[in-house]
Amino acid sequence: MRKISLSFLFILLLIHSHAQELRARVSVNTTKVANNVSKNTFQTLQTALNNFLNNRKWTSDVYTADERIECNFNLNLESTDELNVYTASLTIQVARPVFNSSYVSPLVSYKDDNITFKYLEFQQLDFNENRVTGNDPQASNLTAVFAYYAYMIIGFDAASFSLHGGDPYFQKAQNIINNAPDGRNITGWKAFDGIRNRYWLTANMLDTRYDVMHEVYYNYYRNSLDKFYEDEKTARAEMLNVLNQLEAFNAENPNTMINQFFFQGKSTELIKIFSKAAPPDKARAAEVLSRLDITNAAKYKDELK
Repeated sequence: MRKISLSFLFILLLIHSHAQELRARVSVNTTKVANNVSKNTFQTLQTALNNFLNNRKWTSDVYTADERIECNFNLNLESTDELNVYTASLTIQVARPVFNSSYVSPLVSYKDDNITFKYLEFQQLDFNENRVTGNDPQASNLTAVFAYYAYMIIGFDAASFSLHGGDPYFQKAQNIINNAPDGRNITGWKAFDGIRNRYWLTANMLDTRYDVMHEVYYNYYRNSLDKFYEDEKTARAEMLNVLNQLEAFNAENPNTMINQFFFQGKSTELIKIFSKAAPPDKARAAEVLSRLDITNAAKYKDELK
């Protein structure tokens, strides 16, 4: 009996030590889908996407259950004139735990508006990184997009814990871009599809000219947020240094996608951090943030007086 118990415990520990990387919650919104399509189709799709992200091992790394990355995907569908073909926007939100606290910091908060795909109920959501595009590009595009963001999420999470730690996963995402589905109404994978899309996000993180962004992610999370518990003053000073790095980067590389991407979802957090700063540092933070995160400029000026 003891041997059986020990064997069972070993199996549990083995499973626990090889947990998948993501703890994802996918929701599918169908308010803009025509009423002639069975709603069961989208419930099946939602379940399939949750299984696709959560039950697949995306890397060879060992994650414990507690290390799985918390993320939300909200897929908003809209009907097209083609049977079983939909356009969609995908909102991705990722949280990162902060050391020695119960606080989780926004790591990714992004909306992709350029998704077109074909889906029939009970369609298998297969993905092969060596053959991203299957026989039907529109059907393959759905899994290509979700696999792409799975690797980018793992990449940004790793980059927040070690300098250049995310590079192998950004390369995996680049492989999807290089082999992405190509067909009618499929966009977001190419440089000429716009100035802010999947292509440019990965290109920015792999471009050696933008290497400082790896330092920014590492310093923001590992050298600042993770240090607030033990030394708030030093951690806040490091955060101000991050803003100075971003200001210098933006001056040399204006209007890059990664700068806008970095700030999305962080305004409330940054205001809380600098609201307790010494007056000169608070003023400096408000000045820099108002220039770099234009969307929230008025908010910074008002709340960091």
